[in-house]
Amino acid sequence: MSNQAVEEITGKNKDILFHSVNINYDEFKTGRLAWDYEKFMDIVGLSMDDIRKIAAEVYVGNTPLVELNNINRLVRSISEPGKGARIFLKDEANNPTGSFKDRRALLPVYEAKRAGYPGVIASTSGNYGAAVASQAARRGLKAIICQEVYDDAGNGQPESLEKGRACEAYGAEVQQYTVGPEVFTYVILKLLDDLGYFSASLYLPFSIAGIETVGVEIMEQTVKLTGRQPDVVLVTHAGGGNFTGAARGLKKAGYTGKTVGISVNLADLDSHDDAVFARKSFSTGHTGYGFPSLYNPESVDVPLNAARPLRYMDEFYTVTQGEVYYATELLNQLEGLQRGPAGNTGLAAAISLAREMPEDQIIVVEESEYTGAGKAHTAQLTFAEDHGVDVRIGTHEEEIPGTNIIIPASPADIKTIPVDLEQMRREYLKVNVKQRGIDDLTPEETAYLAAEMNMDTAGVKKMLEELHISVA
Repeated sequence: MSNQAVEEITGKNKDILFHSVNINYDEFKTGRLAWDYEKFMDIVGLSMDDIRKIAAEVYVGNTPLVELNNINRLVRSISEPGKGARIFLKDEANNPTGSFKDRRALLPVYEAKRAGYPGVIASTSGNYGAAVASQAARRGLKAIICQEVYDDAGNGQPESLEKGRACEAYGAEVQQYTVGPEVFTYVILKLLDDLGYFSASLYLPFSIAGIETVGVEIMEQTVKLTGRQPDVVLVTHAGGGNFTGAARGLKKAGYTGKTVGISVNLADLDSHDDAVFARKSFSTGHTGYGFPSLYNPESVDVPLNAARPLRYMDEFYTVTQGEVYYATELLNQLEGLQRGPAGNTGLAAAISLAREMPEDQIIVVEESEYTGAGKAHTAQLTFAEDHGVDVRIGTHEEEIPGTNIIIPASPADIKTIPVDLEQMRREYLKVNVKQRGIDDLTPEETAYLAAEMNMDTAGVKKMLEELHISVA
């Protein structure tokens, strides 16, 4: 592509994005910093009952909540007396394409059909593309799925390749690319401009609203099975949409416990760096997306991002790649459930956290996902070894992302590491206030920041003062 071609498309970026979703993003901005998030979410225009009815029409949702009795017995056997919370798994592998992403694709495709678009376009590494393709097939729409799959040497992630084949099976056109920002800055914009399709971005209000159903179901099912709500819900956290939607749904259902984010530690690996692409064993659910989505949510393919995880996150932990693979084996061999590793990120954390909680308390792991030839943990580990990553048994502290994958010797060796949310909030202020050259804030802007960062205004003012930003 020529520089002139890129400039022509990027110059029309705002107009293309408006016509691709029929959303005037400027309408929700209330000043130089703040914007009306809840008004933005109201674009969906559907009640929870409406959304659940739409989901039922296309076989999405109502997935089972399963108590992991054998894993629970194991956890209690390695815990102090009276400790070892009950772990339940929300088995999202029972959705049509095998992941919670069916909920995320549900309403964008529904809206595209309702508004008369001829087709939908989505960018994805895997699961979301299959979900969009499936929903488009159900609604009689065309679909184009754009995937970042390869590095410059032609190495393709096994799970992304497998999902590409799934997208094609649903009738979608699949376009696969090497890693790089041009997929978002040019390719998708050009397709939208040429074809007039609906942009089924992961970060639309429609995308988040569909995920809210999982939070509501978790509350209903936990109460039905146990007579009470969960004490902790663990949500795998990457770009923030899963966490935001689940948390909003939980709140709408009356949940008052902790909603906790869990990511795989891929520290120091750039998610978009071609040179390390084949040395990552997780394409999602990791800190490469999880950290930026907290402090820089607008770094996505839409002007305003409906995924706002920092608004809802009570605590945040990381686990290692090796620990997630170990948890996957436990689920396979103790519960007879073969599920994909990425969906077991929360399960790995649950095994560690349950050991510190009373045995009458309840942890719900918010998701699991399907597995298959490319998504099985054995395929991922083989891919890692083929690209020079050392896979062996060892201790938590030995794992260096991109260099090795350390499998725990026992479940007692799984450790959740807390992430400093206060530091994430400071980074949010640096990126969204300080780096934009704003050095004085109105009371209204301070109140907006308090909502954005899930803290009181006094705490926001203190952080702002530390950054030498004045507040009226």
